Amino acid sequence: MSTARQDATRDRIEAELVDPLKEMGLDVEAVEVTPAGKRRVLRVAVDKDGGVTLDDVADATREVSRVLDDSDVMGEMPYTLEVTSRGVDRPLTLPRHWRRNQDRLVKATLADGGEVTGRIIGSDETAATLDVDGDRREVAYADVAKALVQIEFNRKSGTSDTSDTSEDD
Repeated sequence: MSTARQDATRDRIEAELVDPLKEMGLDVEAVEVTPAGKRRVLRVAVDKDGGVTLDDVADATREVSRVLDDSDVMGEMPYTLEVTSRGVDRPLTLPRHWRRNQDRLVKATLADGGEVTGRIIGSDETAATLDVDGDRREVAYADVAKALVQIEFNRKSGTSDTSDTSEDD
């Protein structure tokens, strides 16, 4: 399948899924269709405020499957469906990504080549406010080339991150 056709198929799939998943309180973060032998693999990443649970993924999988069964968007070729959460390694590209990662440490590469690493302490539709070594710094999304959440294993201050907990401190 040509890249242009793959892109058109991906866009059609995403268009079919946005509204039904939004009704479930989920955002479609990514749709990826890749060839796998005589099949295709369709990966759909979803997210929501407060994070996605395994039950959310199971419900979304059923809904995506139903929508695709009722549509001809995947054509006749067999496919494997994978529904996942967004994942911490995905770049922050939309205001909702910044909002959903409040209190997390983020490293942003700026469009001018600079870098800033700080904890997200606030965000709105145009910018995020970071705590950079005790100083507040507003970073406009338009100035960010790439931003990634940084993994913290032994953060001592209060956080809602469950991956930071340790029993033997």
